[in-house]
Amino acid sequence: MSSADPLVRSLASRFANGPKIDDRHVVFWHDPAGEYDGLLDDLSADLDNVKVIRVVGDEFAVKSRLLQEERRQNFIVYLPYEYREDLSNWLLDLEFAYGRFTADKEALLGDDLGLKDQAARAVITEYPGFFNAADRRERLKKRLLSDDPKTLVLAKMCAVLLKTEQHSLSELTRQLLIEAAEGEGGGLKLLNDFGLLDFYWGGVHSTYGYASESPTIDDFVLWLFRSAHEGFATDTAGRNIAIDYSRWRDSKTSSDQMGRLAQTAEEALQIASSLENRAWGELLGSDAFESIDRKIISDLAAGVADKSIAAHEVAEAVRRRQTTFWFGAHEAVYTALLAASELLTAIDAFAPTMSGFDDGVQRYAADWSRIDQLYRHFNHAVRNTEHTKPLEPLVEQVENFYSNKYVGPLATAWQVQVDAVAEWKSSTVRAQTAFFSWYVKPQLDKGRRVIVIISDALRYEIADELRTRLRRFKEDKSKLGFDASIEPTLGVLPSYTQLGMAALLPHQTIGFTGVRAFTEVDGKKADGTANRGKILEPFGGAAIQSEDLVGLTVKELRAKTQQQQLMYVYHNLIDATGDKIGTERQVFGAAARAIDELVLLVSRFAKAEVGSIFITADHGFLFQDRELDDAGYLSTEPQGDEIHDRDRRRVIGRGLKADPAFRHFTPAQLGLSSDYEVLIPKGTKRMKLQGSGARYVHGGATLQEIVVPVISVTYADSGKTAVRPVNVTIQQKSPNITTAILAVDIHQSEPVSDKVQGRELRAGIYLGEELLSNEVVLKFNSESSDPSARYLPARMSLRAEADQHNNKDVELRLEEQIPNTTQWRLVTKAVYKLKRSFQADF
Repeated sequence: MSSADPLVRSLASRFANGPKIDDRHVVFWHDPAGEYDGLLDDLSADLDNVKVIRVVGDEFAVKSRLLQEERRQNFIVYLPYEYREDLSNWLLDLEFAYGRFTADKEALLGDDLGLKDQAARAVITEYPGFFNAADRRERLKKRLLSDDPKTLVLAKMCAVLLKTEQHSLSELTRQLLIEAAEGEGGGLKLLNDFGLLDFYWGGVHSTYGYASESPTIDDFVLWLFRSAHEGFATDTAGRNIAIDYSRWRDSKTSSDQMGRLAQTAEEALQIASSLENRAWGELLGSDAFESIDRKIISDLAAGVADKSIAAHEVAEAVRRRQTTFWFGAHEAVYTALLAASELLTAIDAFAPTMSGFDDGVQRYAADWSRIDQLYRHFNHAVRNTEHTKPLEPLVEQVENFYSNKYVGPLATAWQVQVDAVAEWKSSTVRAQTAFFSWYVKPQLDKGRRVIVIISDALRYEIADELRTRLRRFKEDKSKLGFDASIEPTLGVLPSYTQLGMAALLPHQTIGFTGVRAFTEVDGKKADGTANRGKILEPFGGAAIQSEDLVGLTVKELRAKTQQQQLMYVYHNLIDATGDKIGTERQVFGAAARAIDELVLLVSRFAKAEVGSIFITADHGFLFQDRELDDAGYLSTEPQGDEIHDRDRRRVIGRGLKADPAFRHFTPAQLGLSSDYEVLIPKGTKRMKLQGSGARYVHGGATLQEIVVPVISVTYADSGKTAVRPVNVTIQQKSPNITTAILAVDIHQSEPVSDKVQGRELRAGIYLGEELLSNEVVLKFNSESSDPSARYLPARMSLRAEADQHNNKDVELRLEEQIPNTTQWRLVTKAVYKLKRSFQADF
């Protein structure tokens, strides 16, 4: 028998605290049924210095032993008959002196559990099966307080069976819902086996309002999600279930399971068919079922395709949906819809007019490149979702618009300018070949260290997004911030890696080596990291691949950069992905990863306290996701005395023949020192080439290929360049809360921008630290300049506990989670007085 057994503990307590004569205690234990006779020896062994005397008609002898022979020994005197209060009981005086011991289970367990309330003690006899196991008793004992009423004891018994940390109805129900979602019924079976199932369902009825003659968890699930879809009642029970429903869905503990239950209920309730004739706009505030998002997405896709839904309406719909339950599963689709709506709108407004060569470059950088960016966002989002069916017509339309109304017309208009120039240069846009002399050398002359990051195929629009990301950079535990500006430069022709990389090095002359497509500057080989490093050495420089820096600590990186005055860091993710036929369609995903990598790389250099940072590229690229038909290829082959090198978009050779399909350039026209000529296919045409991809190409003269970005980055850790969160205000229309529902608007005071960051807040009504309402998550990330478009509604439902605080001041708080913690900090609040008329609930 364990010392944890209540009988042992009760006896031990009697010996320690009971009446003592001659410093000893004697327990007189009547057991007429002989129920405990077999336990006596074990009890004696568990108790310190206690002997057992079994009375078998020898009361006088026992009395003599107690009073004369062993006056200081502790005894259990076991009497297997009823207590007699008459002269025939020789031990009566001693029983009066020491008191009688009873082994009544309710009394024993009640004492052991520390329960004072008699009604609470009654559960011991009402639910005997539960108390038969010592393990269950011990787990219950740890939860109990001495003044717990019967209802609370029963709730804690349920918590023991379901193994929940808390005993609230909310937590008990959460556990049963989790089990239901996972196809298990162990918890309900335990409640039923131990007679607690009626108690549980009674609590569900009184607290949540669910009523059924034969309640089951499956029926409760259908009732729950139907109520959520149709709108919970506004009475006390309705508010209770609304609040707990939100908790179950929002908690990481049960969110996945609630999603699975919703899918089951959706099918059973035939929700999808019930939505067929509903307008998408009236569903924006509903999120009980995933089919609601499917309906909204389907209608938005159709509306974007037929242009019946404007881009600003799509943006507002996405903003409304971004805090709903199923948004994460469909975020890529919503992103695709938003990009498509903006893209088609931009293409409708697109007119490829330019006053000249320089104007074309400037307009592309300032305006038209945004269309390429939206096309990239759309395609990347489409490739990142499994839910492509509603997007299929839109994919076709986007591809048609992009290829036929933007890429083609722009290339045609730009080709006129390309054909008209006698030399490949601009009077207003800096040449890529001047990069070192214009950007790098002035910094070196000032004694500053310089880091140049060259990301292969970092197209202008990708670099512009990178610039925005850098300006919006915010790190949790530092004040590090960036200012970043971007300028277009005119890339070299042909627009391919070896020549573009050479153009960025210090040089007086640049040309081809005569070996494949390799290049040289000032007569020195410029291909490969080692050769480029040698060219940089006279300037105190070195060349390195970005992957060689990945494993370095900030301290090691600082030491490495301090060894040189200048470092060229070569990063290759976009081109490495796009240039392979097997991965070219993944190039937009590579662009997204490249931006992430470059932001991280720049932040690490800033922490290493380098001087100036520049980010640039060797060339851009053309990409069209649709497989090209024959019209996309040249029907003629390049001709010449010597075809030295050719690719999809370039030909290098000697004695090249002029052809209407190509723009012919002499070395002098391109500023090249070697005697090789160049042919560039006009427009977006590709040359046929066995074994290489045709969707992703570069080497030609389109604006997407030759407008090369230069990002100049400055940084500080003083907070002056850091990003701050957007300001929000609570629009308090009344100082009082008069009903169970508080509907309030929260206003985002300003647009999100490079230096004003969006934020996610939670709203709740509090009295002190007691939460009196549901919690609502709100995302403030609108970039709209229209103040009226930056309101977010919050619907706060008061819990039943709020009723006892009528006429008290409460606070509507907006709080923000402290990064990497479970703690929250106050952002703003509004004080209300609870002035509820309870008739308003009925």
